[in-house]
Amino acid sequence: MKSYSDTTYAILGILTTDCKSGYAIKQFIDQSLNHFWKISYGQIYPTLKSIVEEGFAEVRISSTPGKPDKNEYYLTSKGKETLKSWLEKPIQQLPVERNELLLKLFFSRHQPKERTLLLLESYKRDLETRYQTYAAIEQAIANHKEKSEDAMYWLFTLDYGKRIAEAAVAWCEDTLNKLLNEGGS
Repeated sequence: MKSYSDTTYAILGILTTDCKSGYAIKQFIDQSLNHFWKISYGQIYPTLKSIVEEGFAEVRISSTPGKPDKNEYYLTSKGKETLKSWLEKPIQQLPVERNELLLKLFFSRHQPKERTLLLLESYKRDLETRYQTYAAIEQAIANHKEKSEDAMYWLFTLDYGKRIAEAAVAWCEDTLNKLLNEGGS
């Protein structure tokens, strides 16, 4: 089987939801996937074109009075099979995290300890905000989960994000305490 980019598979997956236009796909990404998978408009439209060319989706023109026509994309059976085959494949490698805070912390002996403390405190606040965002999304999904067969799986990904955020907050607290109590400049 031919291999496609992860963006292709992500968009095939999104097309299984109610998102059918490029704009709706971008909104869906920004509201749900963006916490662990980023896709720009610059990737969406060329990928949609490729998906149609490969026969994974077909385009239908949608008309609404007073609005310009828009392209809507619908998975074909070939598209559904391609998505299913990709889902069944094992993960090729563990993700490698690029984390600016860790990079700066690695070299922090070259700055005053106070600056490192501020950096860690700011990061911790951002993580706490992210956790609250995840909790709000989780509540919204839980309130409407009977409307979507995907809700259980969406909640699994949110739980992962919440746990990662919790662990990172605990790590920040521990690191801050060590810096405050053990010194280092």
